[in-house]
Amino acid sequence: MWAAAGRAIGILERNVPSFLRPTKQINLKAQRSFCSKSQEGSKHKHEGGGQSIFRVPGHKPTDWEKKVLMWSGRFKKVDDIPETVSFEMIDAARNKLRVKISYLMIALTILGCIVMVIEGKRAVRRHESLTTQNLERKARWREEIAQSASAKP
Repeated sequence: MWAAAGRAIGILERNVPSFLRPTKQINLKAQRSFCSKSQEGSKHKHEGGGQSIFRVPGHKPTDWEKKVLMWSGRFKKVDDIPETVSFEMIDAARNKLRVKISYLMIALTILGCIVMVIEGKRAVRRHESLTTQNLERKARWREEIAQSASAKP
């Protein structure tokens, strides 16, 4: 069975133009993931130092970045933050803070929905609706127009 399938593929490959045929050196395996840490290890190393060529040893955080590091829970006080920190630490703190803010926004959205439902039920008990409000507003407009028309000689 597999031999027949192999022969069929061979026949089909002969009918494909040469510019459409992949070469043997190309790896056609589809990669469906984000960059991983294993790829970082493939960077060239210094012969003596053992550190990556592209790695920056440290970054002096700004006041805003210090606040982000503190709010994300990385450090308790601004005084605890070292003079230089890695970009990875700042990036991780930003991501953590971003997640916290999104959770807060979700909670506030749910709270706002609950408040609106409660207010809507109260308005129904008072027999208030958009229809009655619109009818009252239009009646007031008609009265104003009638008054302005009767005031003109």
